[in-house]
Amino acid sequence: MIIQTGMRTDIPAFYHEWLLNRIKEGYVLVRNPYNPGSVTRYRLSPDVVDLIVFCTKNPKPVLSHMDVLQPYGQYWFVTITPYGKEMEPNVPKKEQVMESFQKLSGIAGIDSVGWRYDPILINKEYSVEWHIAEFERMARTLSGYTKTCVISFIDIYNKVKRNFPEAEAVSKADRLAIGRELIPIAGRYGMTIKPCAEGKELEPYGADCSGCMTVSAFETALHKYLNAPKKKNNQRNGQCACLLGVDIGAYDTCGHLCRYCYANTNAAVVKENRKKHNPKSPFLLGDSMPGDVIHEAVQKSWIDGQMRFDFG
Repeated sequence: MIIQTGMRTDIPAFYHEWLLNRIKEGYVLVRNPYNPGSVTRYRLSPDVVDLIVFCTKNPKPVLSHMDVLQPYGQYWFVTITPYGKEMEPNVPKKEQVMESFQKLSGIAGIDSVGWRYDPILINKEYSVEWHIAEFERMARTLSGYTKTCVISFIDIYNKVKRNFPEAEAVSKADRLAIGRELIPIAGRYGMTIKPCAEGKELEPYGADCSGCMTVSAFETALHKYLNAPKKKNNQRNGQCACLLGVDIGAYDTCGHLCRYCYANTNAAVVKENRKKHNPKSPFLLGDSMPGDVIHEAVQKSWIDGQMRFDFG
């Protein structure tokens, strides 16, 4: 099976000590975000966890602990955008993140790391031309360290509306203008552009619109076949083709406080929640509560045992 760590928060950046403790103890407890009294217990044994997916804006805190993750298959998505503190207040400098990306690629392997350039937003400061120029600068630095670049355009969720009221959806004309330029730039630096939940509109220009967290991507990272469930988790208006495994994170806990974030209600809630974090707790946030009902997850390995030699 696959464990996700980054759909709700950034565990490598802010909670790596907790994650390492969970791996050493062999299990994690996860609250249902919509029914907090319902708790699921997941074993973190490599016997049943084939691959852990990380989504982060700062992998550096984990780099010195990669030996703990070595028994697991891994796939890392590292989000690196050209925005500054006005948009991403607590994200490290991009040059530092790209350096960490290069080190991560050297440890985990080029097939196990992907660059996310998202979300793309357009305004007077961040023009189409600006994105194209900044993207090429970053692609040049990351060339040879990944084969994948995922892009997406900002989605105006309710939390985004509240925290970033001036944000606007990107027009189709701008989406196509950016996509037409980014796809060949990425190609020159050995990368394939994969739009995230953006439909097929960039496919005619050479984008791979099959999804970013797909069985194929995970098989490439593992160099093994997976007998993964056929059911797709079609989020975001049915546009998502990815296989989204169980997530062990918690909403309203990410300290980056990016203005476009869909996972945080606001900075005050995040600040209070982070006070409840205990690195030694089996829960990312808080601990056991009266009335908790703990369900044991049904888990099994999806690896079918065949080695695969035809990965490109």
